[in-house]
Amino acid sequence: MRRVFRPGARRPRLCFDGWIAGLGTASGTRLVLGHWPRSPFGPFSDVMLEREDGERLLLAPTRRTAEFIGGTYDFDTVRVVPVDVHAVADAWTVTAGPLRLRFTTGRRAPLGHLLRVVPGPVARRSAWCAVTDGVARVLLPGVRTRGSAGNGRREWYGARDLLTIRALSGEFGGADLGALAPVDPPVRFGFGSVPRGPALTRVTTTVEVERSFSLRERPSPTTAAAASSTTCWRRAD
Repeated sequence: MRRVFRPGARRPRLCFDGWIAGLGTASGTRLVLGHWPRSPFGPFSDVMLEREDGERLLLAPTRRTAEFIGGTYDFDTVRVVPVDVHAVADAWTVTAGPLRLRFTTGRRAPLGHLLRVVPGPVARRSAWCAVTDGVARVLLPGVRTRGSAGNGRREWYGARDLLTIRALSGEFGGADLGALAPVDPPVRFGFGSVPRGPALTRVTTTVEVERSFSLRERPSPTTAAAASSTTCWRRAD
């Protein structure tokens, strides 16, 4: 159902509760996995990749999630493919179109112990994320916890835990991704990157969207023609 907002009313906010994994590989491909058990679109996962040649690729499970993520971040190519994520203890397995990925988490990072102390309702507040943004800039260069996104949207991340990632294996399109490596150079999907050291972050992401936004599945004008006939489209330069 479309929401109606009065002039001057606060813009609608969409909350995504789950995990973000940032990983680098010896091949030069860097990946950001979003795993969202709770979201306005229901449970889903997505993968953002920046290839060694600089191409930014989104793998999303539905046209609606692809359009929303593609309208919030910057990509050269968007593909709608099944995205399956399974986590058992410290082992995570990801299958998404041409991507096959497995990674293993390690110890809780020192910052993770501090984040776990912060109550969830506090961690989700924009004012708190303004405080943590300053801390992140010092402790985790390149990382931002709030900023401006596509289509005039605002976004903030309420981190609640941080685990190291200690091992990775995978392939993309049949080519080996190589061993785990730092996320270097930083990824260029939005206003900030993930930590340079591979890590899994427990997070609540809030996106403040435009007042005209609707959760109905309605293709945006720039992608409607492509989305209606194919599961892959590229940015028009």
